[in-house]
Amino acid sequence: MADQPSNLAAVPAPSSTSGDVEILLAEPRGFCAGVDRAIEIVERALAKFGRPIYVRHEIVHNTYVVNDLKAKGAIFIEELSDVPPGATLVFSAHGVSKAVQQEAQQRGFHVFDATCPLVTKVHVEVAKLHREGYEFIMIGHKGHPEVEGTMGQLSSGIHLVEDAADVARVVPTQEDRLAVVTQTTLSVDDAAVILAAVKARFPLVREPKQQDICYATQNRQDAVKLLSPQVDIVIVVGSPTSSNSNRLREVAIKLGTESHMVDSADELRAEWFEGKARVGLTAGASAPEILVRQVIDRIKALGAISVRTMDGLTETIKFPLPKGLKIDGEEGVALDHLR
Repeated sequence: MADQPSNLAAVPAPSSTSGDVEILLAEPRGFCAGVDRAIEIVERALAKFGRPIYVRHEIVHNTYVVNDLKAKGAIFIEELSDVPPGATLVFSAHGVSKAVQQEAQQRGFHVFDATCPLVTKVHVEVAKLHREGYEFIMIGHKGHPEVEGTMGQLSSGIHLVEDAADVARVVPTQEDRLAVVTQTTLSVDDAAVILAAVKARFPLVREPKQQDICYATQNRQDAVKLLSPQVDIVIVVGSPTSSNSNRLREVAIKLGTESHMVDSADELRAEWFEGKARVGLTAGASAPEILVRQVIDRIKALGAISVRTMDGLTETIKFPLPKGLKIDGEEGVALDHLR
């Protein structure tokens, strides 16, 4: 796991009258190891088994990635009843409930699980503590597939809270064995506020052994915290359904910096950059670098003359692939990771 970024000396934003508009790139940004792994699983399944490959839910929350994989032969579905018998099925990076796993097994699909290993870690912890008699409070966003997957590890005894006010409405059957789990893509700061409210009401609550919020979410938010005071505006590349991308925009706004999230360069608006001398640019963990490059080109067309990458972490973590995806003659196979 990557170390936390060290503090950088703040660089004052130049006067908007300077005329020399600069783009400052956050580091790290874009794809994380879990997203890289999930996309590679679908690409390898297509290369080995041929089209179509069925994927339950969007493999990751990014429009460009999903459309690219559709063009290669992936079919995205929500209901397993839409998958023909004997087909190859991939679970998305967000994870699935026990009920979905059991239904897939009963229907006889050839399943590859692209659940991010950090989400799987939360699922394993829930199962372990449930066997020890624990109930759970889950900090997360209602309706998000990761939350549905984690809460779906149990038939009962897991209570969702979306903000500190929700904590007062939790009614566990007992308080002696109560544990907290967290959606991995939340705002680090917001999750800490909610956790403090949980601990205030339930002093004996068990916290996660390690922070549930993933290293990539943490690192990208930390980078935006360093970036925001140095720029006049922060552009976040990410799709509207991407939780971690939305959180990056919120982090910038809370620091007092204007921020907009775009799914592609086409969504940029010229008026956003009027009078802005330095533009900050980052990307959510499910957004490919090709979209960042297209946004850079568009901002340059609007007047930016230079691009600089801020100092930051280089993430080196890589997650192993599931068994059964080695491709015959793999040395000659080029997989497109949308870089």
